[in-house]
Amino acid sequence: GSRRFATVVGMLMPPTALVRTRQLHASGWSDREIRAAVTQGTLIRLREGAFCAPDIDPAYVEAGRAFGRLACVSLLRALGVFVLEHDVLHVHIHRTASRLPPRGNQRSHRRRLLRSPHPDALAVEPIDAVFDAVLCQPPRAAIATVDSALHLGVLHADDLDELFVALPRRYGRLRRLIDARAESGPESLMRLILRSLGCPFEVQVEIGGVGRVDFLVAGWLIIECDSRAHHSDWIAQRRDRRRDQAAAARGYVTFRPIAEDIMWAPDGVREAVIGLLSAAGRRRYRPS
Repeated sequence: GSRRFATVVGMLMPPTALVRTRQLHASGWSDREIRAAVTQGTLIRLREGAFCAPDIDPAYVEAGRAFGRLACVSLLRALGVFVLEHDVLHVHIHRTASRLPPRGNQRSHRRRLLRSPHPDALAVEPIDAVFDAVLCQPPRAAIATVDSALHLGVLHADDLDELFVALPRRYGRLRRLIDARAESGPESLMRLILRSLGCPFEVQVEIGGVGRVDFLVAGWLIIECDSRAHHSDWIAQRRDRRRDQAAAARGYVTFRPIAEDIMWAPDGVREAVIGLLSAAGRRRYRPS
């Protein structure tokens, strides 16, 4: 049963799509086989007459059960794109659909989409998800989301014109702040902190004997944006400390703010950078 269902899905749409009863019937499934597949967990019933694969992200399932499509920050998170907050399930409901009450912790979107998804798709098109994510998040988070979508190829550079023409005019100022070189959301947010200080900095700089660093500020201050995912174990910490030691031997100072502070306590990170830059004029040690 599961193999036959996978074959049906593969013929009709990607895994993030629903399959209707009539399509299963056309592929040789009986109502008894459909009921058995649902009981066995090889088929998920979204609603009357609509099913999906069992290994799909639960967010798509919730959206389908809400008679909608996964949208905004919820879809982008499922695609691996950075979003600052994602506690609420964002679902796009067709404008002509019945106004059903929201299901639990859910936010409904009903605007006209920029691009029409396939009728059986359980998600809106990525450009529509980015559009709503820009409106639903603070400006700095919106910039980080667009950076991430571009970096991952979820959004393409050619899509930016369409995106910013569709967005309210006041969002046009954000476009010049976008930089697809950022490899993570915290890097994007750190870049905005540095821009706010007006200090000279470079991104993704290769330093001989050290390697590539996230930021080089004023030619001497290295800033690395550390996340729990990539810097939590001792092997990673040992590697980072040896890199910092190599950088120090070459006259660089390294500052490693943690991702959660960059995201949720940016003022403290900003003050730390100001403190380091202010100390730059102090007399430096010279070996005798």
